[in-house]
Amino acid sequence: MKPVRVGICGLGTVGGGTFNVLTRNADDIARRAGRPIVIEQVAHRSIHPDCDITGINATSDVFEVATNPNVDVLVELIGGYDIARELVLTAIENGKHVVTANKALIAVHGNEIFKAAHEKGVIVAFEAAVAGGIPVIKSLREGLGANRIEWVAGIINGTGNYILTHMRDEGRAFEDVLAEAQALGYAESDPTFDVEGIDAAHKLTILASIAYGVPLQFEKAFTEGISRITAEDVEQADNLGYVIKHLGISKRTDQGLELRVHPTLIPKERLLANVHGVKNAIAVMGDAVGPTLYYGAGAGAEPTASAVVADLLDVARDISTDHHYRVPYLAFSGIDEDVSQLPIMPMEDIITAYYLRLLAVDRPGVLARVATILAEQGISIEALIQKEATEGELVPIILLTHRTKEKQMNAAIREIESMADIAGSLTRIRVESLDEGE
Repeated sequence: MKPVRVGICGLGTVGGGTFNVLTRNADDIARRAGRPIVIEQVAHRSIHPDCDITGINATSDVFEVATNPNVDVLVELIGGYDIARELVLTAIENGKHVVTANKALIAVHGNEIFKAAHEKGVIVAFEAAVAGGIPVIKSLREGLGANRIEWVAGIINGTGNYILTHMRDEGRAFEDVLAEAQALGYAESDPTFDVEGIDAAHKLTILASIAYGVPLQFEKAFTEGISRITAEDVEQADNLGYVIKHLGISKRTDQGLELRVHPTLIPKERLLANVHGVKNAIAVMGDAVGPTLYYGAGAGAEPTASAVVADLLDVARDISTDHHYRVPYLAFSGIDEDVSQLPIMPMEDIITAYYLRLLAVDRPGVLARVATILAEQGISIEALIQKEATEGELVPIILLTHRTKEKQMNAAIREIESMADIAGSLTRIRVESLDEGE
């Protein structure tokens, strides 16, 4: 059959990995696709040192690839929002299929991109945008197509998981482990997107859209980072039978959809609690299949390239199929009609249990007052740890509550922090059981 001709934009870590996998495994890929997949052109500003493009048509202008009549599929691996959006829309306008690993692009501009692609009858594939080489998008969109998805919860940022893993295993401070992650290349010099949950929120937005059939709504995702987590919190969580993970969580409820990223205490025996280092994992609960777990490398040159090339295989197989008969990008047809039925819930309406840590002056009545404030908001205490203080020290108090609404907890925290006997800000971490139906 006629070869599928690919133009790769960006030859950095992922682009270089994609180039190498396509050339190294060309024969196996052709046998799986039913036709050769060949690299027609590349666009780059710099080249990954392991990538040899000798003999390949190369340019520094990505838009040259988007308008090249010999290119069937544009692979967007330049990252970012604005130029990537313009590049992808230009490629679509020129009748080209698109494969991208850009989670920010899909989460923020995906609705516009998919609409344009549908009108032109071309494919936009984005498996590599979430969890690197883990095929979770294809699993949600196709493998779990018979299921009503109840919830999705995942460790979808390797940097945050690396930091929390080493804080727990070695009792180290957040700042210390972050510096190590930066030195090892696991974290950027500006780690904000990773440690504050923005990267994970991009990915969770995509997963939720596919799981429930709603438009992409990144602007409604709640995000909270891990920079305030201390070694004390990690130790106390362990004492209480929990592990702290930076999770993206989306649940279907009678009131709508939850869409939130934040530090979370989960029981030690849960599958996600035992995912360590830079690895990613996504747990999905379907009404028919029950719990499933997707685990592996969430980043890196060739793990992510594996997902990019898998998308190219799908494009090669579907390229001759009428676009009305292809699997919809976000798994459901007519998703625009569903958003009013499944609104994204505001965080203040979410119901969870809570871990609270506060520093109090060691005098009678302080703990009783804290308990009274919680009770007045309808919040009951499940467990309590109060350490003994040496003379002149503040007493650490750790509380574990039963499930309550975030709005009530916020009100309680404001009142507790206003007490004269409480020092500084109270630490609050949400607690999830993530029932796996055992």
